[in-house]
Amino acid sequence: MAFNPPEKILKTAIVAGVKKVNLPLSSTLILGFLAGVYISFGFLLHIRITAGLPIHWGSMPDFIGAALFPLGLILVLVAGGELLTGNFMAVTTARLSGKITTWHIAKNWSIITISNFIGSIFVAYLFGHHLGLTETEPFITKTIAVAESKLNESFQMALISGIGANWLVCLAVWLAYAAKDTAGKIIGIWFPIMAFVTIGFQHVIANMFIIPAAIFAGAFNWFMYLENFIAVFLGNAIGGALFVGSFYWMAYSKNL
Repeated sequence: MAFNPPEKILKTAIVAGVKKVNLPLSSTLILGFLAGVYISFGFLLHIRITAGLPIHWGSMPDFIGAALFPLGLILVLVAGGELLTGNFMAVTTARLSGKITTWHIAKNWSIITISNFIGSIFVAYLFGHHLGLTETEPFITKTIAVAESKLNESFQMALISGIGANWLVCLAVWLAYAAKDTAGKIIGIWFPIMAFVTIGFQHVIANMFIIPAAIFAGAFNWFMYLENFIAVFLGNAIGGALFVGSFYWMAYSKNL
């Protein structure tokens, strides 16, 4: 068998969750920074490729960008990184299994949020703003348009969109845990991530890159970003912790 069955995936997720909360602080900060950078690289690639594609192609540019975006999570899960949205699922399974405490969850999610944010704005500022990769035409127009579409959603709509995004992202992580080789992990990651980006769901870490990139370009301000951040954070937490981590734990924990 070239993949693990769901019961084994749950065991893998629990072990991963325990490992994540017990990493040294220095390792957590470094890996969190790298994960923010990697997701931002995926989004930067998306912008650089799709911005110049013809409008009359319809939805095809969005699909092409979505097909490239999984680079970020592939780097996180294969090369190594600590991503908040994946941790929403893995750490929750460890908590439900009684292996860790609620304090462990709060501490881990807080540290990873900060380190992911630093990594994301590092790319947005250094490569997007300073190098100009998101601030010359046609890339600046695309960057601002994408950020604006996210900021224009109401709190409720952004929260619901966030649920959909991390439901799919955590399924990508779940499928990566199922695979027994690198090729299997990449394929497992690719389809759910491609789907969430094509659909247009909101991902809190991806937003940490695209919205600050637009802010650095002078289009918006940090206060405008705050409401979106809270809504998408909560939606992503629900999508990962409840609809993936908790549901699979309820379905398979009796078989552990």
